[in-house]
Amino acid sequence: MNGQFVGYLRVSTADQNLERQREGVRSAGITLDIVFEDQASGKDTLRPKFQEMCQYVRRGDTLVVYSIDRLARSLTDLERAVEDLNAKGVQVFFVKENLKFAGSGDEPFAVLQRQLLGSFAQFERALIRERQREGIEIAKQKGKYKGRKPALSAERAGALRERAAAGEKHADLIREFAISRATFYRLLKTGSAD
Repeated sequence: MNGQFVGYLRVSTADQNLERQREGVRSAGITLDIVFEDQASGKDTLRPKFQEMCQYVRRGDTLVVYSIDRLARSLTDLERAVEDLNAKGVQVFFVKENLKFAGSGDEPFAVLQRQLLGSFAQFERALIRERQREGIEIAKQKGKYKGRKPALSAERAGALRERAAAGEKHADLIREFAISRATFYRLLKTGSAD
C-alpha cells in the first residue's frame, strides 16, 4: 500500500499568509492528500497542528514541508522531528531545498545540508529576538513602551479562574476564552496573563 503525501505548512502569526508555501508545493508537482497548517512560532514543537500531524502520519507516508525553517527554528527540534518521523517509517521532504530524508540510509551531505540550514534558521530566530529586545529597550527609554496588552481583563481572568476551580474542563475554557494553554496555566498559577 502506498502512503499519503501529508503537508505541513506554518506561519508565525495570523496576519501572515500560507499561500507562498502552498504554491511552492504545487509548483513541485506534489498533490497533498491532507494538510496540517499552523499559525504559530517555530520556537518549539508545541504547536497544535504539528502535534496532530505527528500523530496522524503512518509508515510509508511522505511529509512534505515547503522549507526547513517551516518545520522548526531550532536545530535540536529539527533533528528530533526528522529522526522521530523517520523512525515511524515516514519520509520527510523539504521542497525548497529539494532534500528528502528517510532515515539511516540518508546521504551524509544531505544530512549536513539539513543541519546547516537548521542552524541558520536557529541563528535567524536569535537575531529576530535580539532586535525585538533592542526595539523594546529603545521604546522604553523614550517612554513609548507600555508592555503587551493582557490576554484577558482582570474581570475575565477572575471568571476563568473561578470556573477552572469549579472543575470545568481546561480545554473547554481555553477554547471559550481564546487563549493559549501557556496563558491559561500562567493565569491559574500567578493570576496574571503577562
